Amino acid sequence: MLPLNILLAAALIGAAAPLLMWSIAPSPSRKDVRRNLERGIAAVVETQAPSPTLQRIGQRFVLPANLAKIKRLHALAGRPAGWPLERVLIAKPLFSVVAALLGMMLLSAHPNGVLFALSIIVVVTAYFVPDLLLYSRGVERQEKIGLELPDTLDQMLIAVEAGLGFEAAMSRAGENGKGPLAEELVRTLQDMRIGLSRREAYQALGERTNVPTLRAFIRAVVQADSYGISISGVLRTQAKEMRLKRRQRAEEKAMQIPVKVLFPLMLFILPVLFIAVLGPTVITVIQEFSH
Repeated sequence: MLPLNILLAAALIGAAAPLLMWSIAPSPSRKDVRRNLERGIAAVVETQAPSPTLQRIGQRFVLPANLAKIKRLHALAGRPAGWPLERVLIAKPLFSVVAALLGMMLLSAHPNGVLFALSIIVVVTAYFVPDLLLYSRGVERQEKIGLELPDTLDQMLIAVEAGLGFEAAMSRAGENGKGPLAEELVRTLQDMRIGLSRREAYQALGERTNVPTLRAFIRAVVQADSYGISISGVLRTQAKEMRLKRRQRAEEKAMQIPVKVLFPLMLFILPVLFIAVLGPTVITVIQEFSH
């Protein structure tokens, strides 16, 4: 007969499984939006409001400083629809509980100090898994924004020189683009349409991103708008500078390749090469001395 603690742990895991599946399942509103877009129907879909109860439950297990950091990471990750903030908050204690139950099952079978310490480390790591996932997605998103910025500035420069205004050029780049930078440009235009000034909308764009080149471009645009400088000249200078920085970044990564290759070369390739070259010689020498 199984021990009582194993049965209790199995029951708790079974009870937590539906909540875990719900926390990682995609949002129904996202499915509705995708279905309408595929049908080609321009319909307004009401997104589901975050659950206040779940958000309050999740906030009880998160420190205020950690909550502010999670909100920041969530914003840098682009606020993914499949992972709203309340799901992230409830997933943190849920992952820790599942990891703790698994650790209890292992300890009940093989109790020892090393396994107990390992279980504590796994529980703490499971608590911060949502933070790590958001951070990883945010880093990827910021890198994409940095790579898309030079081409987007070139498109805006062409539009401005063709006679469009800066906001119209930004709208054209946002509508034609498909990456995260295009999404941020569209959101900036939406902020201005709901009443924010240009300066406030541009500053909000800089706060939502963590790309130094984009922030430098925003500062240049804000200064040009404040002092009445020609926006086409600013765009031309910034586009040239962004292309130069992209080329320098590519050269820097190319120079890092020999250093990155050195460790696997020394650890995996050279020992095999030494064995293949010196192995027969060593075997021959050993046989000669053995006779």
